[in-house]
Amino acid sequence: MQVTANGLQIEVDVQGPAEGQPLLLVMGLGMQLVAWPQALVDLLVARGFRVIRFDNRDAGLSQGFDAYGMPNMALAALRYFLRLRVPSPYRLADMAQDAVGVLDALGIAQAHVCGASMGGMVVQHMAAGHPQRVRSLTLIMTTSGSRRLPQARASVQRALLRRPDGRDPGTVVAHLERLLRLIGSPAYPPEPLAFRARLAATVARAWRPAGSARQLLAIVADGDRTPLLGRITAPTHVVHGADDPLVPPACGEDLARRIVGATLDLVPGMGHDLPEPLLPRLADGIAAVAARAPGFKPV
Repeated sequence: MQVTANGLQIEVDVQGPAEGQPLLLVMGLGMQLVAWPQALVDLLVARGFRVIRFDNRDAGLSQGFDAYGMPNMALAALRYFLRLRVPSPYRLADMAQDAVGVLDALGIAQAHVCGASMGGMVVQHMAAGHPQRVRSLTLIMTTSGSRRLPQARASVQRALLRRPDGRDPGTVVAHLERLLRLIGSPAYPPEPLAFRARLAATVARAWRPAGSARQLLAIVADGDRTPLLGRITAPTHVVHGADDPLVPPACGEDLARRIVGATLDLVPGMGHDLPEPLLPRLADGIAAVAARAPGFKPV
């Protein structure tokens, strides 16, 4: 369904009992709400949550910013390297306001919040800027953006910026499969046929590479979020793959060290994805940090 959030049309999916604990899931760069596996949603609903997924602005079925065109990422990278301001059509703080707007549209005063990758960056803004809306916080495979932290290997960065050789669905799916296998979990490779079928369904739902580039520009423009971390008061759980080639594990360790009271689950064999065998572990971690929230009442 579509809701109006922060003045934008945002595609939202809600599953679970109306009386369940609201849990907002915020996905990463260029990814759609369906990138949160249905199996994970089912596990969370079984643990008493009312699970809310949504397409970020410029992704999936939500409102886009196509009037701004395809950004010049080489120029943005140069400005970042020179420590100059990076102009962007919108900021990650604006995307955090979208997430708050989704809660407003659904009449939810407070929610448990979980963000993955770029979504984890967005919810850092949300938890720091809107602490009264966030009951607990789970940060999965994400970073503060500090320049002091290790970065992805150059080959991974190049792959992230590479475009498919064509726009037909088969070519796009093959491109995504190569990229996601490169950054995925070495200990938990996906079953090939099911993986391709899932990617094909995702591309058929929406394929918006310019929107992904504008989201990437927002990440570059955001810079270092370290000053936000001391303002996060919600119980926080950090999950990070010990073998993440895109966002190195030191980034997750840094978050857990800088957020007061945060717990860390550094998962061996996990890369930059949500492999099916680890979904129960992820659901347990989300449920455990939610139980630390004041006044938590399990369903």
